[in-house]
Amino acid sequence: LEAQGLKVAIVPQPNWRDDLRDFKKLGRPRLFFGVSAGCMDSMVNKYTANKRLRSEDAYTPDGRHDMRPEYPSIVYTQILKQIYPDVPVILGGIEASLRRVSHYDYWQDCLRKSILIDSGADLLIYGMGEKPITELCRRMKASADTAGQPHGDGPADPLPVPHDILQTAYITYKGDPLCSLPGSAEPKSTVSDAPQAKPDIVLHSHEECLKDKKKQAENFRFIEEESNKYEASRILQDAGSQTVVVNPPYPPMTQGELDHSFDLPYTRMPHPKYKGKRIPAFDMIKFSVNLHRGCFGGCAFCTISAHQGKFIVSRSKESILKEVKAITEMPDFKGYLSDLGGPSANMYAMRGKDEKVCRKCKRPSCIHPKVCPNLNTDHRPLLDIYHSVDALPGIKKSFIGSGVRYDLLQYQSKDPAVNRSTAEYTRELIANHVSGRLKVAPEHTSDTVLQIMRKPSFSQFYDFKRTFDKINKELNLRQQIIPYFISSHPGCTEEDMAELAVITKKLDFHLEQVQDFTPTPMTVATEAWYTGYHPYTLQPVFSAKSQKEKLAQRMFFFWYKPEERRAIINELRKIGRTDLIDKLYGK
Repeated sequence: LEAQGLKVAIVPQPNWRDDLRDFKKLGRPRLFFGVSAGCMDSMVNKYTANKRLRSEDAYTPDGRHDMRPEYPSIVYTQILKQIYPDVPVILGGIEASLRRVSHYDYWQDCLRKSILIDSGADLLIYGMGEKPITELCRRMKASADTAGQPHGDGPADPLPVPHDILQTAYITYKGDPLCSLPGSAEPKSTVSDAPQAKPDIVLHSHEECLKDKKKQAENFRFIEEESNKYEASRILQDAGSQTVVVNPPYPPMTQGELDHSFDLPYTRMPHPKYKGKRIPAFDMIKFSVNLHRGCFGGCAFCTISAHQGKFIVSRSKESILKEVKAITEMPDFKGYLSDLGGPSANMYAMRGKDEKVCRKCKRPSCIHPKVCPNLNTDHRPLLDIYHSVDALPGIKKSFIGSGVRYDLLQYQSKDPAVNRSTAEYTRELIANHVSGRLKVAPEHTSDTVLQIMRKPSFSQFYDFKRTFDKINKELNLRQQIIPYFISSHPGCTEEDMAELAVITKKLDFHLEQVQDFTPTPMTVATEAWYTGYHPYTLQPVFSAKSQKEKLAQRMFFFWYKPEERRAIINELRKIGRTDLIDKLYGK
């Protein structure tokens, strides 16, 4: 926004419990207040899967967990509307993005309306916000200039908030005119008339979904497909007398547009208010570089595609090297980059060979159930980045901290040159970019559960582990694979977890990186968990829901702990799998 010639004031983590001076300290903005709950949904950030308060908030100085309310997007907006009723409030960030339509909230165990309705905000920007926010500012600035809007603190006529910008959502009342979108026919007079270039998708209303969970499951398929399309439809959903209108997303950015965003002169430091204080999340990422945006994995429990979409947009080599050079000049940099990555580390520069095919596609994943034949899986551009970064003065080593998709490393394309690049990438990664432990995410061992998760068969993990061990042996390295697993995912039973325990024991893993499935807004898995139906097949899906069921699944991760042994043996007897007792504990 500063690059557009605007002045921006940021108030981080305002105090919402006192006389609200933080909300008034910078006065009335000329255009609008922007509210974001940050880089994570506030409830995921605040509570564990067991709904217990977390001991640390990684995004707050000294890890304090009491500096933000639950649902800050709602709390901050309502306060601003109370103090400055005539100033528009625009929502953005992960929390708003994932709660843009009716969604299941695990912490309140209920179906909530769009966060636009609960907060009273004037507009919501979803996804990565550079394009919508700059277009919004351009339009509102023109309105302010035309209206002769004062720059001071006095009240003024409310500025009109445009409703036809892509990648935004707004509320209208039934019977009110709906804005037309750029390129559509005429402005629509009501929700139900006037054809558009792409027909609107009308979801089941919030009230219908409350009465019938299957309708909520049906809704989600459309929401996910439209989030991942090149050319999407507008989505409408009624809630009471209001209608939430979600405009389609912008097409994926070009490399030049992404470079422009990354090349601006950031300080790379936390807000000055936090000077001299330790912020755990900042410590983790301050020497890391983001190479690309988007993820075509489509994992059922992941929200990346709902926010960033499945199309990969990669930065140019020049832009990446420029940022790495800036890091080498930071005073406390010791020569080690913690991550050269992205949502999935090894998807850099991968896209459809024929863009026309991608434009028509509505598959949520380009690699599940099988790798799309139109996908270019060439690892050479990424290898070139690694080699070029490592050759820079001041760089001793660059690590890959982001998750690696090993199914892409196992995939055999019809192009021998691409297969050679994959083998070369695998060796380069293991030989030069692992800090002793490589994190990968098989997530489960049961093929039935993996199918629901949209993850590859566990046989691919075996293949990758063999390759990993072989390269380590050849290079005389003593590195470990650290696998991630999830319990209580929709479709997972206690028997699946018992078999996972036996398989991981055979592989000699004492699991550390594990988690109980947490239903987060806007994922296939959450909708299956809440509704009991898979959104794509509408077939019933079992989920462990009670505390007792969830703990019974989770304990199988820790079969090696003496304190879990008796409970595990009792559970195996109860489910009729005494054959697994010997496999875990001997005769």
